[in-house]
Amino acid sequence: MFAAKDLLLTRPSGGVYIIIARSLRFRSSATAYLNRTFGTPTTQNTFTFSAWAKRGKLSTLQNLLGVSTNTSIGFPAADTLVVTCAGVATITTSGVYRDPSAWCHVLYKQTTGAATLYFNGVSVGTSATVSAVFNTAVAHQLGAANTSNYVDGYLAEVNFIDGQALAPTSFGAINATTGVWAPIKYTGTYGANGFHLDFNSYATTAALGTDTSGNGNTWTVNGCSVTAGATYDSMIDVPTVSATGSNYCVWNPVSGLGGTFSDGNLKSATGTVTQPTVGTFQLPITGKWYWEVTVDTVADMAVGINVYPFAYATRTFYYQQGGASNSIVIEGTINAFAAASYTNADVIAVAYNADSSQITWYKNNTQQGGPFTLTSLANLFPYLVQASGSGSCTGVVNFGQQGFKYTPPSGYSALNTYNLPAPAILIGAAHMAATTYTGTGASLTVANTVNSTSFQSFQPDLVWVKGRSGATDHAWYDSVRGVQKQLESNQTGAETTETTGLTSFGSTGFTVGALAQMNTSAATYIGWQWKGSGTTVSNTSGTITSTVCVNPTAGFSVATYTGTGANATVGHSLGVAPNMVIVKRRDTTGNWGTWHISIANTNYLLLNTTAASASGATYWNSTTPTSTVFSIGTSTDVNANTGTYIAYCFAPIAGYSAFGSYTGNASTDGPFVFTGFRPRWILIKSSTTTDDWRIYDTSRPGYNVQGGTLLADTAGAETTATELDILSNGFKARVTTTPNAAQTYIYAAFAESPLKNSLAR
Repeated sequence: MFAAKDLLLTRPSGGVYIIIARSLRFRSSATAYLNRTFGTPTTQNTFTFSAWAKRGKLSTLQNLLGVSTNTSIGFPAADTLVVTCAGVATITTSGVYRDPSAWCHVLYKQTTGAATLYFNGVSVGTSATVSAVFNTAVAHQLGAANTSNYVDGYLAEVNFIDGQALAPTSFGAINATTGVWAPIKYTGTYGANGFHLDFNSYATTAALGTDTSGNGNTWTVNGCSVTAGATYDSMIDVPTVSATGSNYCVWNPVSGLGGTFSDGNLKSATGTVTQPTVGTFQLPITGKWYWEVTVDTVADMAVGINVYPFAYATRTFYYQQGGASNSIVIEGTINAFAAASYTNADVIAVAYNADSSQITWYKNNTQQGGPFTLTSLANLFPYLVQASGSGSCTGVVNFGQQGFKYTPPSGYSALNTYNLPAPAILIGAAHMAATTYTGTGASLTVANTVNSTSFQSFQPDLVWVKGRSGATDHAWYDSVRGVQKQLESNQTGAETTETTGLTSFGSTGFTVGALAQMNTSAATYIGWQWKGSGTTVSNTSGTITSTVCVNPTAGFSVATYTGTGANATVGHSLGVAPNMVIVKRRDTTGNWGTWHISIANTNYLLLNTTAASASGATYWNSTTPTSTVFSIGTSTDVNANTGTYIAYCFAPIAGYSAFGSYTGNASTDGPFVFTGFRPRWILIKSSTTTDDWRIYDTSRPGYNVQGGTLLADTAGAETTATELDILSNGFKARVTTTPNAAQTYIYAAFAESPLKNSLAR
C-alpha cells in the first residue's frame, strides 16, 4: 500500500507534491455553484485558472468557471474542452474528455493577445483571442456560467492567479514514483483577485467557499450540503493517493449497460435486468470490501455484485426487495434465508470478503443472514439493478467518499485507490514503450523516454516498427535473434538480414540505419518496444530446449527453438502461464501462429491474416500453456523438423497487462472493457469473423476518440478512423463497425499506469 509520504516528494525545481484532503461535489440537480464578484484586477486580461476535476454526468454543457456575459471555461455536450469569450468559442480541443473514473487537471492562462488551455499538463489549444471580462469587477461563478450549465462532478485544489499567465508546472509535475502528472503546492503570489479553494473548511456550508490564499476572497456557496447523508458534498474523493483521501469508485456511466446517472455518479436510476449499473472499479481478488447504498426509489431494487461482462442468470449475487419475495440470490438461486424487506431511505450495505469468497448484506446495520459463499471471484463489480424486469429503481451509493453511515465490519476497507493492492509495476513505460519518430534517411537513435523523463527509459528486447505516413511492411527485431535480423508480421517470409535496419539495441531505445522501411526522410514511424532481461538463458523445461530472454516482472519472454516435427513442449521461463503466444518460423516461409487465452486450445489465429479463429490441433497440440511450457503440434508453422522458430510469450500482470475478450454491440455506446489500468497499447482482433488485427496506442494521436489505427496484418498507412476511448481503467468502443460489430473480439493491452495512480483521459 502507498502511504501519504509517497507523494510528499521534493522535485528538482523546489516545488513539493501535496496531499489533497478534500474535494467539493457539485450536484447539478441541486443547481450547485459558487459565486463571487471580483474587484479591480492587478492586471486586466492576465490571469491563470487551475483546477483538478473529476467528471460526473457526461454529454451535457457544464462550465468550470464562468461570468455573466457568456464567457466560460468548461465541457460542452460534445465532451471536448472549450473556452468561450463573449459567446465565441476561442479554443475547442480536438480531444474529448469523458472518463468519469479518475481525476484530471485543467489549466487556462491568458495574457493580452495569447491564451493557452492545458489538460494534465499538456497544451490542448491556443488562441490569440482572449476574454476581456474574466478577472474584472463582475460576477464570476465556479461550477456554472450565467447561473446555468451547472457542473455535475467534483472540483479540488482550485487556484486563480491575478496578474500572471503561469505554466502548469506552477501547479503540477510528473511524479518520479508513479510517472503521472500530480499536484504540487503553488508557492507564488495571487494578485488582487486571486484565490485558493482547498475545500478543507466544511463545518458549515458557507465555510466551503473559504479562500486560503491570504486574500480573503471567499466565495458564496449555493446548492451544496454538509448535512450527513446521501446529499453530503464535502468529499475525500481527491486526485492524490493517501490514507486520508484518494480516488474512489463511483457508478460507471460508460459501462455500456444502463442507468441514468447524477450527483457525481453516486446516484443511478436503473431499469430492467438487462440494464444494470456497475461500479468503475473491479473488486480485487483479495481483501475485504464494504460499501453502502441508500434507497431513493425502491421499485424491486437489487443490490450486490455481478460479473462483467454482465451475466444476470448465473453470476449474480444480490439482496432484492420485492419481486417474488424479499430475497438473497446467489448465482441465480434464491437462498432459503428470509431477508427483511426494505424501502426508501433504508441503507443497504454490502460486505464482500474476497479472501474467504463470501458476501454479507446489512439493512440499516442489521445483518441479513450469511455470510454467503461464492464459487467464483473473477471479474466482479459492485452492482445495482431493477430485478423484476419492469420499472426503474434509484440508489445512491457511498463507497466511503462521504464517510460511511455505519461502521464497517472489522477489517473491511473502502473501495478507493489507496486501498487497492500495490501493483508490481508502477510505471508501464519502464517496460513497454510506444515511441513516435520522424525518419532522417541516415542513422537515427530513437529514445523511448516519456514526458522527457529518462527514469522511464529502458533497453528493449523486442522492437516492432511500423511506418505511419506511408504503406510499409512491419519490422520485428529482438535481442535473442540479434540486430539486423528482421521479420514482418504482415508477410510469411523467412527472416532476412537487413544491414541498414535496426543496428543496435541501446540503453534508452534503439538505432536504425537508412532502410527505407524504417527510416525514410520526413516519413513518420512508431516503434513499439518491450523490455526483457537483456540476456539469454537455456531452458530445458520442455521436450525441446529453448534459448530465452525473459522479464517475469512484466510477463514477457522471447524464445528461440528448433522444431522436431513431432508433438512437443517448449519452455518459456515466465513462471506463470502465458495468455498469448506468437510463433514465427525463421528459416523459411510460414504463418505467424497465434494462441490467445480467449480461444480454445484446439484453435489458432494467424497474425499475418484476417482469418477468424480456426480449429487445428496441429498448432498447439490441443494443450493450454502451463507455468513452464507451451505446447506445439506438427504444423510446419510451429514445428517442422529442423525448422528454426521464434516465440513471443505474454502473461497477464495485474495493473500492467491484460488479455481477454468482449462482444461488440454495433453502437457508438459500445462495450467498456475493464483492464485495471490506463492502457498505452491495445491489440484487437475478431475471433469469430474475418477481420484485421487493429493496433492503438496513446502516442497516436494522444487523445480520445482514439484514432491512428494500424493493422498488424497489412502494410497500410495509419488510418484516421476514430474507434476507441482509452480511459483510466480500460477502454470503450465508440464505433458501430469493427472493433465493435456484433462479433466476439480478443484483445491484448499494456499499461501506461495502473488505476491506482492513473489520471482521466
